[in-house]
Amino acid sequence: MYCIGNFTGLVNLKQMKSSEHHQKSRRTTSTITMRDRSKNRKPLQKGRNLSIEAIQTVQALKRASRDASSLEQVYDNKFRRLLKFDMIAVLRELLRQNQCLLALKVFEDVRKEEWYKPKLLLIAEMVTVLGSNGLLQEAELVIAQLKAESGLLNPDLEGFNALLQSLMNLNLTGLAIECFYLMKSVSCDPDRLSFKILIDGLEANKEMDMLAVIQQDAHRYYGQYADFLEMDLTLPKCN
Repeated sequence: MYCIGNFTGLVNLKQMKSSEHHQKSRRTTSTITMRDRSKNRKPLQKGRNLSIEAIQTVQALKRASRDASSLEQVYDNKFRRLLKFDMIAVLRELLRQNQCLLALKVFEDVRKEEWYKPKLLLIAEMVTVLGSNGLLQEAELVIAQLKAESGLLNPDLEGFNALLQSLMNLNLTGLAIECFYLMKSVSCDPDRLSFKILIDGLEANKEMDMLAVIQQDAHRYYGQYADFLEMDLTLPKCN
């Protein structure tokens, strides 16, 4: 009996130790799993990398858009306190959401900032959004403002080509030609893509007189223009 009792106690003792070891193992595994999840967790990204302040400003502007006094308060208390990059981010987000009138008002405020210089890719984006929402007069106003600010322009070939394409897509050929000459006035020489955008657009709209002028200009720059008219020239994709 004594031996049996000792054997039984020994078995129980081993079972207890095995249970304790198993519990410790589970606790250790659980701890490691939690640490790994935390270590691998990625930071949250808000939409198009908008800051919290920019997101809140967009939401506040939309809520206040039907009341002039409330809208002005949002501008004073939120928008005009933003940093430069957040202001531009708010403008782009409003354009993305087709909030055209709000975007125009924001753009007017941005143009008053001391650091402001016209960015042609942004202007092209505005023209596209305004035109696609039927606000052609507003798009023309943006171009008129751009021409008035020509002294602030840099010779940005990619930006000018994007703007020419935006205008031609909206069949605003007259404005496209104006921007073409604006481009040359700021010492930004057109490339083959510039001429192809204009020539394709003018041909599509049957504007043969202006087409002949642009073809002659292309010939002065590149000789026979027909060789690159048949090439697959496209604008680079912008982020």
